[in-house]
Amino acid sequence: MTNTALALTRKLPMRALLMLLMCVAFQLAAWVLIAVALLQLAFAVFSDEANPRLQGLGRSLGRYLGQIAGFVTFATEAAPFPFSDWPSSEA
Repeated sequence: MTNTALALTRKLPMRALLMLLMCVAFQLAAWVLIAVALLQLAFAVFSDEANPRLQGLGRSLGRYLGQIAGFVTFATEAAPFPFSDWPSSEA
């Protein structure tokens, strides 16, 4: 077994646990995103314009969901929030 394979084998149980936790965080964040979308719809209906703070929250939630997807599919080794900074809402 190579050193890389041995290191991966040692880290895999911890990664599996983090992946499980991130899947739970993904579900929670997806529900929050749905709530933000509904609130944004209500703002748009009643005031004819979108709320800029909710726009920023929606953008950062979308980036967070993307970070989680990248982590649980092994596309990246960087664990998302709370193991790193919350993603920026700026374009």
